[in-house]
Amino acid sequence: MAMEGGMQRMPFFYSPEGRLLQVDYAMAAVGRGSTTLGLKTKEFAVLSSHVKPTRSLLEPAEKVFVVDEHVGATGSGYIGDVNSLVDEIRVQAQRHRLVYDTPADVGSLARHVGQYLHNFTLYTVRPFGASLVLAGADPLGMQLVQIDPSGTTFRGNGFAIGAGADEALEVLTKGYREDLTLDEAIALNTRAIEALNGGGTAIEHGVITRESGKFVHLNGGKAPRPPAPKTN
Repeated sequence: MAMEGGMQRMPFFYSPEGRLLQVDYAMAAVGRGSTTLGLKTKEFAVLSSHVKPTRSLLEPAEKVFVVDEHVGATGSGYIGDVNSLVDEIRVQAQRHRLVYDTPADVGSLARHVGQYLHNFTLYTVRPFGASLVLAGADPLGMQLVQIDPSGTTFRGNGFAIGAGADEALEVLTKGYREDLTLDEAIALNTRAIEALNGGGTAIEHGVITRESGKFVHLNGGKAPRPPAPKTN
């Protein structure tokens, strides 16, 4: 039966313009989520996400996740959908380790979750209202990949998703240099998010460096420092 407004077709139908309406609605859900950024150079990758204020007495939801020791993820959209997709990637990463006894490359993980998301656009089910950004290190170097609700993957040096994504990406584009230091990249991500949400915004960061090869949450928003040399 036809419905009023924009929902005049069943979810598995295309619009007259050839667009998948359910995917468009999922993308709109992502656009209402937290401002979330990814930035990389040849030496490191940084993930940052605005931690939106919650009701009093409630702890804020985790926004940056460790997928495997060499891969991290963040996302925007419905929190439950983001968490489900992160769990799916974690399972795939561990499955790869069990079968091949090696860590999965970032591209393979991105393709897996992309196909997983795409499957939800083929049937009369609700697509995930979430988009993810993965950051990691593998034999090909530092990797930064975005996956949108349609299952499409994008590689690049910088991404912005969620509320105000276009404005945040403009700040990243203007401030990006290939020789950015890790502290400068964190400051750039922070500036892009605070430009939309005001100063003093709560932001969660995670980083991976080529030297360490491990994805970690930051302590107080500062880049991790190598241990001081031992002295006798």
